[in-house]
Amino acid sequence: MITILGPTACGKTRLAVSLAYRLGTEIISADSRQIYRGMDIGTGKDLADYQVGGTTIPCHLIDIRPAGDKYNLFAYQHDFHQAYASILARGMDPILCGGTGMYIEAVLKGYHLPDVPPNPTLRDRLQGKSLTELTLILAAYGPLHNKTDVDSAQRAIRAIEIAEYIKNNPAESTEFPPIDSLIIGLDLDRDTRRKRITDRLHARMHEGMIEEVKGLLDSGIPADDLIYYGLEYKFVTLYLTGQTDYESMFTGLETAIHQFAKRQMTWFRGMERRGFLIHWIDALLPADEQCEAVMKLYTANG
Repeated sequence: MITILGPTACGKTRLAVSLAYRLGTEIISADSRQIYRGMDIGTGKDLADYQVGGTTIPCHLIDIRPAGDKYNLFAYQHDFHQAYASILARGMDPILCGGTGMYIEAVLKGYHLPDVPPNPTLRDRLQGKSLTELTLILAAYGPLHNKTDVDSAQRAIRAIEIAEYIKNNPAESTEFPPIDSLIIGLDLDRDTRRKRITDRLHARMHEGMIEEVKGLLDSGIPADDLIYYGLEYKFVTLYLTGQTDYESMFTGLETAIHQFAKRQMTWFRGMERRGFLIHWIDALLPADEQCEAVMKLYTANG
């Protein structure tokens, strides 16, 4: 398997699609929000990017759950292994692509995780704490639970709930085998990354980001559920429900995405410290040069 990882706005999908087309294979998404149907602009699905040479490259684990649903790492591991086995059975090496570091690390290392039920007592105890306080509590459970995409109190509380359950129920776990993978990281300098994020945010607003969130609210999805998803859905929901103005929404969201990209890179550097070999490629290289560099590594790794 080939794994393509990197921060938001670095061009992961474009590289994965080029490789999949060249190798005649399929992609498995590692994005914690692209699994939801109807959440397209805010999650950056960019479905047109999967069209190349008159062919649509199949991408698994996109649009597999309804918006408003709750999804977790345990479910992702099950869904990943189903897609992985299906691709292997058809004689292809899958390409895993995404920016959710915990999903990627979990499937590569074969983490053992239980299906965690809600804990109302713990939730009551954590209610009212700030996101900063909750993040510190979560970090105390160890690196697996220091999630890069915990950007709302609701998500942090759920992550703590999972970590607490695992601590108290170590034997109740499902075993998944580790997976050997060539890992490619797309490296983008900080200034270029920040500019791309800002430019892309402006583009998403023009493409209908606000209308997308309004449509989700109008369909009956509670505002708290959209806030749970964080970033675009959190900030735009706050704007649409009258809790902030447009300028504050945009600047707050822009800052949050910059912070999110920084946390993504922190996670990937942590993976290296935990023993993963990541081959970093300059994200500013032309697409064909990126693809050629990966192909050389892929051939060398057998």
